[in-house]
Amino acid sequence: MKKFLYLLPALLLLASPSLWAQKSGKSYVIGFYNLENLFDTYHDEGKNDYEYLPDGANQWTEVKYAKKLQNMAKVIAEMKKDNGAWHAVLGVSEVENRHVLEDLVSEPAIASANFQIVHYDSPDRRGVDCALFYRPEVFKYIASEAIPFTFDDNTRIDWSQWTQEEKDAFRTRDILMVRGTIDGEMFAFFVCHLPSRLGGKGADLRPRGAEIAYNRAMALQKEFPGIKIVVMGDMNDNPTDVSMTEYLHADEDKIEDVDDDEFFNPFLRMSKDGYSSLYYRGAGNIFDIVMVNKALAKAAPGTFQIQPIVKKKYYGRIFSKPFMTNQTGLYKGTPFRTFSNGAFVGGFSDHYPTYIVIRK
Repeated sequence: MKKFLYLLPALLLLASPSLWAQKSGKSYVIGFYNLENLFDTYHDEGKNDYEYLPDGANQWTEVKYAKKLQNMAKVIAEMKKDNGAWHAVLGVSEVENRHVLEDLVSEPAIASANFQIVHYDSPDRRGVDCALFYRPEVFKYIASEAIPFTFDDNTRIDWSQWTQEEKDAFRTRDILMVRGTIDGEMFAFFVCHLPSRLGGKGADLRPRGAEIAYNRAMALQKEFPGIKIVVMGDMNDNPTDVSMTEYLHADEDKIEDVDDDEFFNPFLRMSKDGYSSLYYRGAGNIFDIVMVNKALAKAAPGTFQIQPIVKKKYYGRIFSKPFMTNQTGLYKGTPFRTFSNGAFVGGFSDHYPTYIVIRK
């Protein structure tokens, strides 16, 4: 494999403390982290998790599982150290079940955050799900739902290449929606892990997944006027791809241009400026996105609004530290992941976490 020279124009962004912590008023961190295959060592009936068993391809032992938990907790704790506060809300993906989530929030490095969990088992064949951590003293939970992926005849996508048998057999992650309040203001958080780029047909599936999230978000805006909505996740697409710009209606990179039926994507401008949250086939991408609706982008005075947190220019942050990044070798400058070329290397994730800050 050709050795790539990775340029990281985000070094100042990723290494410097956030400026928002210096300001007054109530401020909260809202973020997303793809935990890259957080599996326990036991088989879940009906799931293709065999590679993450002690006798599986990855020889996934309790020792390796414990190391993985410690690493994920370390990253979350480092974000708290950098920001001066725990996340109020943290969406996660690539988690096998509630058991691994409970193990993670119980890790000594983050146990004091008292994270509560919202999780549903989804039909993904590998058994990976989305979930949400929240601090109950900040976010007051009201309701949640798992929104399934469906092939809808009303969609703009042409499904003619798909047979009915293929549609019936397709399985992917549900989209998680969690609704509640922060300081009396209504919020809804969507956590997505859109279909991957493997298999050749994801170019249709990701726009459909984005469309499903968008339609539900617009329904919530109609049901709860003024609700503040955050859509986050591993989109398996960049902010400039049609799934984000056309189907999630997040094509504005200037906050003042966002309209009622659109989302402001802080990572659109960052993507255009060369930042990356992961590397796919040697190229830097931002698949890990956190976006907000107009009610949170252009909030009424005295209410929560998204804040610029770096250089007074960017409204999102890609969090990276040297320990999370390969420092030498073929993959220098890319995320230090759990496995490399089939071997357990004890790293963290192939994605960097991303977040925004809201303040009133």
